[in-house]
Amino acid sequence: MSEQAGAQHDAATSTTPAAQGQGQTHHSTSSARRVAVVTGAGSGIGRAVALALYADGYSVVLAGRRADVLEETRRQANDAGDRMLAVPTDVSDEVAVGALFDAVREHYGRIDLLFNNAGRGAPAVPIDELPVQTWRDVVDVNLTGMFLCAQGAFRMMKHQTPRGGRIINNGSISAHAPRPRSIAYTATKHAVTGLTKSISLDGRADNIACGQIDIGNAATEMTDRMVAGVLQANLVVAAEPRMDVQDVARAVVHMAALPLSANVQFMTVMATAMPFVGRG
Repeated sequence: MSEQAGAQHDAATSTTPAAQGQGQTHHSTSSARRVAVVTGAGSGIGRAVALALYADGYSVVLAGRRADVLEETRRQANDAGDRMLAVPTDVSDEVAVGALFDAVREHYGRIDLLFNNAGRGAPAVPIDELPVQTWRDVVDVNLTGMFLCAQGAFRMMKHQTPRGGRIINNGSISAHAPRPRSIAYTATKHAVTGLTKSISLDGRADNIACGQIDIGNAATEMTDRMVAGVLQANLVVAAEPRMDVQDVARAVVHMAALPLSANVQFMTVMATAMPFVGRG
């Protein structure tokens, strides 16, 4: 991002009393409230981040396939007003994603943050046993879905006043190193890194920052199997340590709190003793 673009944003923001002493710069919108969209907000990391952003003062739009789990996230926030909106969305569907951002525009008039989080895995099978349709399903959600949501957010951020915003993509440790028998998931997460870099470069002219958080072994339903043991690179099954999902949520809130003149391009947050650094 150019210094000129950063200066334009800084001039269009103000620091609220709640942010003073915390280094948080907030958009000076008519509602004096920042607006975030979180995909995959019905469970796991998405839910934890949505609740943390809500607690930090954001209005949060919850996107995900199932209305019931989105409403459960909203219930956990104890939202008594209009600061949390559930919009059931299939991120792989271009029309559905368009409707999501139409709802954001209608209800809040702008978007300051997209946490591009929705994703799915595939059965752990050798490459020769993975159905092509399963491959396509993973690509549709993890890559195409992330592109569609980033595109929708970018379009709003580019034309709103103040102009700009931030996109944080959920990569993964798998954006760096694969697990055995994870070719579809690993390929899409490597591709997310390219998506992040391209958005970051293309967003400079419009004051749009883009970064990526690569997460390893957050304690959610998706990683429950790691307690019993998962296949390692040497084909031995071993249990892996996990970390509190709230540590991920705090990391995302930190990335989001920076002024648009600064950006965490890549952050890795992981269970300290998980088998990633080193040889196994």
